Amino acid sequence: MSIDHFSSVQRTIRPVPDVSFIMPCYNEEENIGYTVPRLIEAFELAGHNLQLVTVNNGSRDQTAVRLAELAAEYPQVVVVNVEKNVGYGHGVMSGVPHTTAAWVGFIAADGQVDAEDVVRLYTAVASTRKRVLGKVRRRFRMDGTIRWIISVCYNSFCKMLWPMLGSLDVNGTPRILPRDVLIAMGITSKNWMIDPEMLVKAHYMGLRVFEVNVFARMRGNGLSHVGATTCWEFFKNLLIMRFTLDTTSLPRDLGSMPMEMPARLVARSTPARASEVVSATPLPNRQTVA
Repeated sequence: MSIDHFSSVQRTIRPVPDVSFIMPCYNEEENIGYTVPRLIEAFELAGHNLQLVTVNNGSRDQTAVRLAELAAEYPQVVVVNVEKNVGYGHGVMSGVPHTTAAWVGFIAADGQVDAEDVVRLYTAVASTRKRVLGKVRRRFRMDGTIRWIISVCYNSFCKMLWPMLGSLDVNGTPRILPRDVLIAMGITSKNWMIDPEMLVKAHYMGLRVFEVNVFARMRGNGLSHVGATTCWEFFKNLLIMRFTLDTTSLPRDLGSMPMEMPARLVARSTPARASEVVSATPLPNRQTVA
């Protein structure tokens, strides 16, 4: 066999990933050419093995073509094609069977959260050695006043419906949690309601919510898929979920079960300091770090 053959085989052999991120993509051809390589490079620079499961969520543009090109260039990329867009949540959950890491996260394709902050989130969560749900809190938002007002109203409404939720930014992504916990949640939401459903179920399953403060930037390109109709659907579906979501069959006290920390993190891990907790009166299952 030729040297080229062995080189090709070596390029296709990937180590077991430390974390698998699912990236649902709906008409994101203008963004993924930047966000996908940027995320991969940030994890490589930090010394973490990343698997990136990109989901072409029924796109009508050239997203599928661009994802195929990226998968050919980066062995970390796995492409899943969903023929019809049923919703954001369906796109996320369609990627779960293709993940292989113990930690699974999902992230938007629009690049609003810096890749370095995604790495920081993973490092913080993995260093806890606990089964937690880690997510970002978009404390500093640069996506406009209207979006900020909608976010404040939405999060206030969520807190009114579920006062025990351990989050100040319910829809904040990316987020990371153990793969087995995500599967045990039995997520049913096929749309944007996947975010509050996940947090509510995390509470009943005994998972601590770990939030990391980040900047939320403007979308690099393309259009936001959150409009007036989406906002109305948010509030309507939150009410429906409040009175119909079944949590009786969920496993309990999973937060007390340990998670093995990757060896490369053991030497440099440091616990969050008390001074890093933002809230003066934090909920029992929430910790927010700068």
